[in-house]
Amino acid sequence: MVEIFKGKSALVFGAAQGIGRAVVREFAKRGARVAVADLDFAGAEEAAALIREAGGEAIALKCNVMQSDSLAQAAAAAEAALGEIDIVMNNAGIIQSGNPEDFPFSEWERTIGCNLMGMVRSVEIFLPKMLKRGHGYIVNTASFAGLYPYAANRIPYAVSKAGVINLSENLAIYAIPRGLKISCLIPGPVMTGIANNMKIFSDDVAMRGPGKHLWLKTAEETAIILADGMEAGRIIIPTHGEVRETLLEWAASPDDFIRKQIVAFAAGDIGQPQIDRAKFGL
Repeated sequence: MVEIFKGKSALVFGAAQGIGRAVVREFAKRGARVAVADLDFAGAEEAAALIREAGGEAIALKCNVMQSDSLAQAAAAAEAALGEIDIVMNNAGIIQSGNPEDFPFSEWERTIGCNLMGMVRSVEIFLPKMLKRGHGYIVNTASFAGLYPYAANRIPYAVSKAGVINLSENLAIYAIPRGLKISCLIPGPVMTGIANNMKIFSDDVAMRGPGKHLWLKTAEETAIILADGMEAGRIIIPTHGEVRETLLEWAASPDDFIRKQIVAFAAGDIGQPQIDRAKFGL
């Protein structure tokens, strides 16, 4: 495996909680200096403090990825503290729940503005710098919701994550021949805090999941999967290997796959993953 982290500088957006917090701690364990950026500065500082207490090097930054100036300022502060940024991970995201007819246009703008365009703003800053020096690593966080259809109660989120996957794949085609590395983390069911601030637009709407054949993973497990995948040179890094069979089924007949989802939901199967209750202290 190629050495990715030791002695390198990493900036992770959306790192105050959940997957982002676990990722910065895992990157630090593997030898990276990390900048923990989030709109929740108190959470970012808490995450950075945990790294410093463990003997690592970390700073906290406040950043709103929906504002270009805020993102540019965070990038500049990270570079001033850590030197040139070797790894940037775009992980900030928001989610909602509701029937599609109940989402106002503003919610579509908010979700795509954060989940997809936040990454575009970051790429606008870091891609030219990395191309100029001929090396660097861009990591984007997507979701199984962007891979195949199931998230009918959160369509703006699913659409934004599909865009993230497409962005990452095409960026890889362009940037990897120029010396860069590109990865897209695609989480399936993972225990995070993203739903804590979820906006709800409709009453009594089931939270549809990616399939009951999957098991819920911890954010820490996800961070290890990501870091191992990066070291192995992987571009697409799903958290659950079982997704391959799901995608093969979808590819064989998208129409049949969608109709199967409709039938399953009508029968009461909302695709919620299995949970190892002992693992999560439940």
